[in-house]
Amino acid sequence: MLPATVRLRRRVVFDAVVRRGQRCGHGPLAVHVSPGMGSTSVGFIVSRAVGNAVTRNRVTRQLRHLMRDRYRSLPPGTGVVVRALPAAAGRRSADLGGSLDRALGRALTRAADRAETSATP
Repeated sequence: MLPATVRLRRRVVFDAVVRRGQRCGHGPLAVHVSPGMGSTSVGFIVSRAVGNAVTRNRVTRQLRHLMRDRYRSLPPGTGVVVRALPAAAGRRSADLGGSLDRALGRALTRAADRAETSATP
């Protein structure tokens, strides 16, 4: 399970990551990555469009389990919000994991490129 100290819980922090971060999507997932958040933190958004409560909770559990193995490889101080799209309902964990890896990799690359261009005088 993803440690409680790593999980985003406050709406203000969610909004900051979504608004300031780089967004990349792949398949049934959209990932927002924002460096410079102070500590590495991960949050999940699974709306009613994904399905009923049972389906939403299942998707959330799958995503938490997948991020448990991946959050340690994030750069320190990175905020990540994973948004499940309606297509995530009924997907196998392996499919969600592949989409998460691709989206997270592209978002981290874009965030690093953005940080380089803003630091260059």
